[in-house]
Amino acid sequence: MSRLVLATRNAGKIRELQTILAESLPGVEVVGLDAFPQLEDVVESGVTFEDNATLKAAYAARMTNLPAVADDSGLAVDVLGGAPGVFSARWAGRHGDDQANLDLLLAQLADVPDEHRGARFRCAAVLALPDGRTVCREGDFPGTLTREPRGDGGFGYDPILQVAGDTRTAAELAPAEKNAISHRGKAFRALAPEVAALLR
Repeated sequence: MSRLVLATRNAGKIRELQTILAESLPGVEVVGLDAFPQLEDVVESGVTFEDNATLKAAYAARMTNLPAVADDSGLAVDVLGGAPGVFSARWAGRHGDDQANLDLLLAQLADVPDEHRGARFRCAAVLALPDGRTVCREGDFPGTLTREPRGDGGFGYDPILQVAGDTRTAAELAPAEKNAISHRGKAFRALAPEVAALLR
């Protein structure tokens, strides 16, 4: 059995990737960073999603001597020139405070008319090899920003992104529905053939 390191300690993300890759990579064991307790968390100091994903994947590949994948993602708002972007998780100042991030973004966009509230989640997924080679694939999840949060599913900005062509927000979709059209799902499905070719 081949092993592939997913450079995260997020159990939900590991399960999601295992599901996405299971069809194209039968027999491949996907393990998270918890399987390597000696590894440190990488500081996401890049200025793009690809930069941050590459930092994480390359570090994991180098330290484990196994192929590794990582992703970085966030929300890009049209009228904000693509912000919050790589700062999505710490838009309000403290990393991972979803409610504060939501509240600040909605306040900043309070006067923006509905027709100019376009936004999308973006994801860069990177495969890194121990020899330093990397491959990146990207995905996006377009929609418009609501004025109030709706839905109990998902996390982050999911409750305020109304999915393009739907009346629901990302937080109102069932997990399988969301994975089928999400930015992360698209990016990892695009990366899967590269991983399969490498491990074959």
